[in-house]
Amino acid sequence: MRFGMHLRELWGLPLGVVASILLAAFAAAWSVADVSVLPPRLEPRELEMATAYTQLVVDTPHSVVMDLRQGTHDLSPLKNRAVLIGTLMASERVRAYIARRADIPIERLHVAAPRTPEQPRPVDRTGSKRGPSDLLKSTDQYRLEIQANPSVPLLNITTQAPTAKVAEKLANAAVTGLDDYLRRLATIEKTPRDMRVEIRQLGAAEGTVINRGIQYQVVGVVFILVLALSSAVTILLARVRRGWQLAGAFGR
Repeated sequence: MRFGMHLRELWGLPLGVVASILLAAFAAAWSVADVSVLPPRLEPRELEMATAYTQLVVDTPHSVVMDLRQGTHDLSPLKNRAVLIGTLMASERVRAYIARRADIPIERLHVAAPRTPEQPRPVDRTGSKRGPSDLLKSTDQYRLEIQANPSVPLLNITTQAPTAKVAEKLANAAVTGLDDYLRRLATIEKTPRDMRVEIRQLGAAEGTVINRGIQYQVVGVVFILVLALSSAVTILLARVRRGWQLAGAFGR
C-alpha cells in the first residue's frame, strides 16, 4: 500500500522521473564503460574474468618420475625441490621472465607462492603494495597461483586474466618463463646437464570465463539501485518544497 502511494506521488513529478531515469542510465553506463564528455567517448571496461589451469612436474634429466626402476623414496627430494621452485616463481626475477613470455607488464602480475606446513597462508609478492583502488581494477589484473602437491613433485598452476585466451597464455608462460630462468641460471652457474632440474608441463592450459554476462548483470543492478535512490530523493525534495510552501502560506 505504501509503495503504491509513493509510486503515484512519483508519477506526479514528471521532471523528477525523467531526471531519475537519466541519472540511473548514466550510472549504469558508467559502471561498465569509461564515459567521457569532451570529447564524447564510451569505452567498454573489461569486467569479465577468466581462469586457466595447468600442471608441471619437477624431475631430473634421467626421469625419476617415469623410470619404474627408481624407488618412490627418491621422490622426496624432488617434492622439496618443487616447493622451492614454486616459491621461486614469486620472486622478482622469475616474474619478469613469466611476464615477458606472457607479454604483460610485470607490475600487473601478482604471484602467490605455494602453501606449506611452515607457511600455511599464500604469500603474495607483486613488487607493489595493494590499496583500495585495486578493487576497481581487479578484473584487469593478472594473477598466478602456485600450489605444491604434498605427495609428488607436482605444481598446480592456476591463472586469472581478463580473457580466457590471455589466461591460457599466462599459464603456459608460467612454465616457459620458469624454464627460461632455470636454463639461464644453470648456464651461468655452469651446472652439468645431467645435474640440472627438469620441468615438464602436463598438457597445454585451457582457459574459461568464470563470470560470463557480468556486464548485463552490473547494468541491471546499478540502474535499479540508482533509480530507486534518485526517486526517493525526488519524493523527499518534493515534500520539503511543499512543506516550505505551506509554511509560507500560513505565514501570510
